Amino acid sequence: MKLIQNYIDGRFVPGKREFADVNPADGTVIAQVTEADEAQVDEAVQSAHRALRGEWSRLGVRERAVRLRKVADAIEKRFDCFVEAEVADTGKPVSLASKLDVPRAAANFRVFADLVKLSGLESFQTETPDGTNALNYAVRKPLGVVGVITPWNLPLLLLTWKVAPALACGNAVVVKPSEETPSTATLLAEAMQDAGIPNGVYNVVHGFGPGSAGEFLTQHPGVNAVTFTGESRTGTAIMKTVASTVKPVSFELGGKNAAIVFADCNFEEAVNGLSDAVFLNSGQVCLCAERLYVERKIFDAFVDALTRKAESLHPGWPKDEKTDLGPLISKQHREKVLSYYRLAEEEGATVVTGGGIPKFGDERDNGFYVQPTIYTGLSESARCVKEEIFGPVCHIAPFDSEEQAVAMANDTKYGLAASIWTSNLKRGHRVAQQMNVGITWVNCWFLRDLRTPFGGAGLSGIGREGGMHSLNFYSELNNICIRL
Repeated sequence: MKLIQNYIDGRFVPGKREFADVNPADGTVIAQVTEADEAQVDEAVQSAHRALRGEWSRLGVRERAVRLRKVADAIEKRFDCFVEAEVADTGKPVSLASKLDVPRAAANFRVFADLVKLSGLESFQTETPDGTNALNYAVRKPLGVVGVITPWNLPLLLLTWKVAPALACGNAVVVKPSEETPSTATLLAEAMQDAGIPNGVYNVVHGFGPGSAGEFLTQHPGVNAVTFTGESRTGTAIMKTVASTVKPVSFELGGKNAAIVFADCNFEEAVNGLSDAVFLNSGQVCLCAERLYVERKIFDAFVDALTRKAESLHPGWPKDEKTDLGPLISKQHREKVLSYYRLAEEEGATVVTGGGIPKFGDERDNGFYVQPTIYTGLSESARCVKEEIFGPVCHIAPFDSEEQAVAMANDTKYGLAASIWTSNLKRGHRVAQQMNVGITWVNCWFLRDLRTPFGGAGLSGIGREGGMHSLNFYSELNNICIRL
């Protein structure tokens, strides 16, 4: 059976014990993963510090950019291997992994390779009290060793979204991927080797959170910053851990995202767009919409149309090109989602479609599939309206005025994303600017320019990633003042 090892100082090394990597599509064990103990996490951090004192620190910005582009080339050279690993770990359809996850991973390295070369800073000439002048200018310096903790829903995409800008700024990284999806972070090590990234610049330690690699990494005094994408609860725990050493943190956390659909929208575009927003990757995307507010004039028609879209989705084997709905990541996560399905009915929801587990009559019945589900009829105070479910599910409620829709959409502790659907451009601008979120789409969803700021408010996170916002986080500005 395949053995997935830690990657420390340019070498693949076993851990002290092993745990299983499970295929969500049929519940089979596809690999054993070696868990890093505290000593190995320390070794990875020390390796990263040695790399910062070696060749990596002597490379200029342009040479680092060249190496990053070579990493992108190496990912594309192994394209099929990355797709296969991502599909096996997550159970997502091969069409999604091959069109989104792996291409975006290569793009992340190219985008930040280009941006870091353009990250010049202003200089200022200042008159001094004695009538002479001083020159002020700032230099951008790496933070040092960055702890990178990534989730299981978009493992490679979100990993490279952090690693690429961190390396572009001259840092070294120690990566702790989700225990559910260890493969592509390890495979990326081979791409790093091919691209000539020096030993110790990129390290991978496998394991869990509390009492394991995740906690060992965030507590380590040699880690200079932590970036994390995942549950709000985990972000809170990490924040408490790093507080005593005042480490910089960048958190992209959970969401309970809303969509507002006005009667003057392009109806077909809204239905198609929100079908993706609710059901893409089986709803396991932090940006997915779980709360849909639809103007009463078109409410019934919209519910009917989205129901037809949900019922047309084809759950199946991930490698089947016809499959557009994969399993949830694990048995544990499926039980969480199903518990909300049961809770919705207890809270008085009308089950429009779904609410259970599909039956296949083959090995997929041992996997972790759930039915795409739509509810109506819940109050705005219901737990299923307030709490993140992270599955292929949404609640649809009617509204009668713009003010009411905005109030309901903003009535949440989260603040990651929203989408507005209207043909009235003025209304689109007006409503979008009232959303208490990090990103608002108008007449679209999941459309990203990698140069733009990305992040959330409230329980959805701290800080922004993307473009110069990433480079600002992964570097320290040192102002230099010279009296002339």
